[in-house]
Amino acid sequence: MKTQSESSLLSGFRSQRGERVLEVDGTLTTQPVLEHVGISTWPGRLTLTDHALYFEAVKVVTFDKPKSYELAEDAKQIVKPELTGPWGSRLFDKAVMYKSTALTEPVIIEFPELAGHSRRDYWLAIISEVLYVHRFVRKFNISGVDKEEIILKASLGILRLQAIEELAFPASNRYESLLLFNLCDKLPGGDVILETLASTISSRSSAHANQPGMSIGMRSMSAFAVLSNLGMVSPGNNSERLFVGEIVVGEMSSLQKAVTESMNNYKKVELAQATVDGVKVDGLDTNLVVMKELLSPVSDLWRFLVSLALWDEPFKSFIFCLLSSSIIIRGWVVYFLVMVILLSATVMLLTRLTSQGKPMTEVKVTSPPSMNTMEQLLAVQNAISKVEELVQDANIVLLKIRALLLAFPSQTTRISSRLRMTSTTRIVSSLSTKMCSSSFNHTRTRRSSVDRARSLLTNSTAHSKSWNELELQLIVWIFRPQVSYIQGSTCRN
Repeated sequence: MKTQSESSLLSGFRSQRGERVLEVDGTLTTQPVLEHVGISTWPGRLTLTDHALYFEAVKVVTFDKPKSYELAEDAKQIVKPELTGPWGSRLFDKAVMYKSTALTEPVIIEFPELAGHSRRDYWLAIISEVLYVHRFVRKFNISGVDKEEIILKASLGILRLQAIEELAFPASNRYESLLLFNLCDKLPGGDVILETLASTISSRSSAHANQPGMSIGMRSMSAFAVLSNLGMVSPGNNSERLFVGEIVVGEMSSLQKAVTESMNNYKKVELAQATVDGVKVDGLDTNLVVMKELLSPVSDLWRFLVSLALWDEPFKSFIFCLLSSSIIIRGWVVYFLVMVILLSATVMLLTRLTSQGKPMTEVKVTSPPSMNTMEQLLAVQNAISKVEELVQDANIVLLKIRALLLAFPSQTTRISSRLRMTSTTRIVSSLSTKMCSSSFNHTRTRRSSVDRARSLLTNSTAHSKSWNELELQLIVWIFRPQVSYIQGSTCRN
């Protein structure tokens, strides 16, 4: 593979499973590799084999004992891109995170470079290729010579990618397109390709097992078997097919069919993604204008409902109230919702049938005036302030609803209730004393109390303090018959 110097410790680790070195990095001072574990960071050498990932921290003269990060065993490994930076900040997109159940905390391996993150993408692709090939082997229970063959195919894909990297082709940035199992993970229908490949391998293994006179480990590979392994022909009942030599005429293998279907689906996905990318616009103000235009039907419906609630048009409001009351009283709410959904589906179907072959109506918006950076920051600040006000109002509403549900009176209600009870008791006692000594002023006092209450009702909006006096006078007027009765009984006594 790569003719790189390696320590005797790493050689001992590899020789136990017969691992092959696929890639080594971190041997040059201009291209270091950093390992982040928690808050500690160590430079070192990174080695990828066909079974595991090894990191050797740099000492003064030699390398430290290699740390092994398993890729072949099932340890729920997660390999994904990660951001790094000084003091735990997330600034630079140049690292790969490795996480598994065998580790207490994830390991982040950083590939520093001045511009871009091509080194990180390259290492992420080849690490993922090794991880995916072992997942494929475990999923379909492939063992023996077939397992070694599958792992060698993945290794040859990595070597092909290294050769293209050495040539520095500009098209080599999409590393997953050159790696079989990495590509199947990205393609739509890639799982179908892997299942077809596994079935092809199992059928070939069963065919070899059924051949008489073949010793274990000895297989004669004919040209037809080679083409079948490459997916160019289908191994099957040869008597029903037309052969030219050992090639089946006019037939595609199941693996070819799965790959072709997946590639067609991928083209559709790319076309849909290009359509989505084409309608994206830059700028917060422009996106807000587009959103406002798209939500215009909803805003029109809201304005119509508000006009019905305000009785701007009494006839429409009356019809709406009559229909809604009838639906609620008769218990037709569920049926009404079902009818709305059915009508919406019918309208969508009719629109689809009548608009076939016609271009879609474009959304036309007026572009807002361009803003500089300071104006955009001020607009964002104003928007955040409005959102904060809305959240505050929502919290107040929720607190009021909570108080109502829990029947919890406020402090103002308690104080006003105590004041009213105290004032009522004092007024009743004083009135009873006064009425015992001056009963002849009963009618005049009652009329003056009523007149005063009416005048306070008239002027209550101008004087806020008159509300308490108004309440007291109303209480006096309400309790007048009881006070008169108390006065009469007291005077008689």
